[in-house]
Amino acid sequence: MLRVSNYNGVEFIGVYAVANEAMALLPMDSDDRFQEDISTALDIKCHKGTIASTNLIGSLVAMNSYGVAVNSFATDTEITVFSKLQVARLEDRLNACGNNILVNDNGCLVNPEMNDRTVHVLEEAFNVEVVRGTVAGQNTVGSVCKVTNKGLICHPASSAADLKMLKELFKVEPKITTLNYGSPYVGASIVANSKGGVVGMRSTPIEQGRVEEALDIIS
Repeated sequence: MLRVSNYNGVEFIGVYAVANEAMALLPMDSDDRFQEDISTALDIKCHKGTIASTNLIGSLVAMNSYGVAVNSFATDTEITVFSKLQVARLEDRLNACGNNILVNDNGCLVNPEMNDRTVHVLEEAFNVEVVRGTVAGQNTVGSVCKVTNKGLICHPASSAADLKMLKELFKVEPKITTLNYGSPYVGASIVANSKGGVVGMRSTPIEQGRVEEALDIIS
């Protein structure tokens, strides 16, 4: 299922919420409608919390079915919600994990400026191969792409080489699109897993159709 929603009137919902196959984490001030949209579309249980005392959860967290990477300022109390996952606190200066990490259960792509220790820590947490790279010339791969275990959407300027690399790493077919009426920052505009997705409220019917096709979401 694909739904259209917003977080307190903001269409870039991927900045504020994050999900994997089993759970989602939303800001404390998320309204019931936003929570219901994500819970229903993704068929998961939603939790509310903070990361590093902020509501920018989607920008600061990356996770798959095995593990989760969080900003180094996340507190012990905040990460208790991830009790069933292997938790990695990144000490890297590039610790806005959601922006700098793209991951599913098959592979992980990270900002090319992340250090060797971070790559090793992420491999242990996510239980997948971790490689450095860019998409459409952008280092913040998590903000310009969204990958699930069934598909991948990416920045409209992604090259043929980008698409080949993404397909080989994540074992899914990548498709280019925009969201929120032409924004190339598709990762910041969606919350999704293999069962469904929620896109920002400004996303057009054409953009929604592309997402349904790319992520193999049944209406």
